[in-house]
Amino acid sequence: MKSNRLGHSTVEVTELGFGGGPLGGLFEPLDDATAAGALVAAWDSGIRYFDTSPHYGIGHSERRTGDLLSRKPRGEFTLSTKVGRLLVPQDPAGRTDEGFQVPATHHRVWDFSRDGVLRSVQDSLTRMGVDRIDVLLLHDAEPHFDAALRTGYPALAELRDQGVIGAIGAGMYDTARLTRLVRETDVDVVMQSGHYTLLQHGALDELLPACVDRGVSVLAASVFNSGLLATDRPAAGAHFDYAPASAEPLRRAHRIADVCEAHGVTLPQVAMAFPLRHPVVAGIVVGMRSADEVRRNVAAFGAAIPDQVWADLGAEGLLDERAPVG
Repeated sequence: MKSNRLGHSTVEVTELGFGGGPLGGLFEPLDDATAAGALVAAWDSGIRYFDTSPHYGIGHSERRTGDLLSRKPRGEFTLSTKVGRLLVPQDPAGRTDEGFQVPATHHRVWDFSRDGVLRSVQDSLTRMGVDRIDVLLLHDAEPHFDAALRTGYPALAELRDQGVIGAIGAGMYDTARLTRLVRETDVDVVMQSGHYTLLQHGALDELLPACVDRGVSVLAASVFNSGLLATDRPAAGAHFDYAPASAEPLRRAHRIADVCEAHGVTLPQVAMAFPLRHPVVAGIVVGMRSADEVRRNVAAFGAAIPDQVWADLGAEGLLDERAPVG
């Protein structure tokens, strides 16, 4: 599988990355055996970039990711995790974690201070059982952006300068704040969720041009917009950006699917191919929870997309004219 370098760093990622959100029990419970099967299938399929976070299942995703990667040659994979939330043990008292279907054994404390970043990194290394993290990202910093910029970023830069971390950046939904980070700091990469997909092109306004100017790479996450683009024909009730899709994105997804079908390709195939047509997008990160899901996504990722698909989507007004697809 093709790999690309992140910004001015020496870190490389495969163009298809394994997103660890589902390994934390996102939306539905997930047992260790199924999670392990997904990770093994990803490795066997040639995926060598794995992304996780303490937030995903209050440590479950990191632990499960480490269960595989700690047994692999360290030079053969790229691992990213995130900082901004510390995990503090608590009595679950029969409760389930908010957002992830796991026992509430910990609660999250926001902390973008230098000490908080260093503690988070050490906790992640311990959970995963690895000796280093390749890519470190400020995570979901929108409500604490000033602190992330003032103290979080310098801590990441310090770790990079020391050679502890290979590449640094941020993973956020808000393109305006990511753009500010790109313009005001020396990050290598940003992970943008949901705003550079077949359905949403907002990253073209400022973020992607800023990344071009500054030599910053983009990892496109949520390329299926949390479900709406993940099947050949989205059904009513499919998720769009973590909520049931309203009528307009559902209608638009069906129009895109019409074009795909006319050329013998599928909506997921085109959804995965689209972000990588932009020169600053180094890879896409797709959340996967089972071996079968991995194999389906890898097969779809490898599909050849006829040039006429992009031309027809543009002619139908379904792609922003600024999107490079040639």
